[in-house]
Amino acid sequence: MRGKDQIYWISLVGGGLVLFFLLYPLLHAFWVTNPSILAQTCRDREVINSLLTSFKTASAATSIATVTGVPFAYLLARREFKGKKIVEGLIDLPVVIPHTVAGIILLMATSPYTWLGSFLKRAGLDFVGTCTGITIAMLFVSFPFLLNAARDAFAGVPVRLEFVARTLGAGPLAVFFTVTLPLAWRGILTGMILTWARAVSEFGAVIILAYHPRTAPILIYERFETYGLAYAQPIAVLLLLVSLFVFVLARLVAGGKDSRAGSQQPGS
Repeated sequence: MRGKDQIYWISLVGGGLVLFFLLYPLLHAFWVTNPSILAQTCRDREVINSLLTSFKTASAATSIATVTGVPFAYLLARREFKGKKIVEGLIDLPVVIPHTVAGIILLMATSPYTWLGSFLKRAGLDFVGTCTGITIAMLFVSFPFLLNAARDAFAGVPVRLEFVARTLGAGPLAVFFTVTLPLAWRGILTGMILTWARAVSEFGAVIILAYHPRTAPILIYERFETYGLAYAQPIAVLLLLVSLFVFVLARLVAGGKDSRAGSQQPGS
């Protein structure tokens, strides 16, 4: 009993330190922000455009990651094949490399002087200084979050449930969309939220591949370099507020779906 109490208090103190470390800078930023400058920032057309650009391109990157990544994550969760560990290691590579390096290699790969860049140019796709380039940069650095979360979600779905559905006459696609995907949906949604958040916050890869149109992180950096902390901080606070609203809304949706699913008992 005494050992349990010691572990409890150690965990409590450690948790308090972690929460202080994470929350104090955020709360301090809200506290010291000048309300008049924050109100002025909310009416600044350049700030609004940068936020819209960030959210639009992050949503596009998340959508592409979801459509292409979910089937691949299901394959990784359900199939064993040679080189699987290498593939999973390659998936995590964008997380560990510096994001300025990611921007440089994307710029090199999509340059008109390369075969891929030349082909994309003829197809009407230009990545340098476009929203398409921003989306690609965001997608590159945030893809692992969706893939890993979806793979873990699929791995948590009991295979026996899929077998039962197959024995009842359902085909593979029907089993996937009626059994596997609904049970894994909450984990996939968590991956989508993490992917969107990582995409919105991306700076290094975006600033190298597509400085314009400016996203919110780039505008924050530009305002800080030009006018100082007092004018960069309100944009950061505004970005935090909008992102927090999106996160809470997404969690409420996920919780609502999960509770409704849990309330449906077999045979009801």
